[in-house]
Amino acid sequence: MLTETLKTIFNRDLNKLKQEIESYQNEKTIWKIDAGISNSAGNLCLHLIGNLNTYIGTKLGKTNYIRNRELEFSLKDISRNELIQKIQETMIMIESILDKLTEEQLNQDYPIVVFESRNSTAFFLVHLTTHLAYHLGQINYHRRLLDS
Repeated sequence: MLTETLKTIFNRDLNKLKQEIESYQNEKTIWKIDAGISNSAGNLCLHLIGNLNTYIGTKLGKTNYIRNRELEFSLKDISRNELIQKIQETMIMIESILDKLTEEQLNQDYPIVVFESRNSTAFFLVHLTTHLAYHLGQINYHRRLLDS
């Protein structure tokens, strides 16, 4: 079933996100920006956490998460440990919700229109994996370019 594949991908990439944040030699560099780099790794991490908690947690799992997208890009200097804790909590949330999703629910329309037209829940969950992978790659480059 698709949910097992999604769980594997989310788990793999969120573990890699955690590893990237842990790999910064200088914790302050997590929040650094430089010429041509408009988002810090910390802000991209917060963005991914907000995105997943909104679109999987709130919309599919009916959690009480309230997103503040602006803060995802403006908050600074949250500790590495707090970021890692948020990643771990997000992993638990995703697994819990995907465990309960049925094939029928995957084939239904996603609860809200995010793009120009309706998409299935399965389509949107696959999109969320690619969104995670995209920003994970940015974080990897951020660390390798700016962390000394």
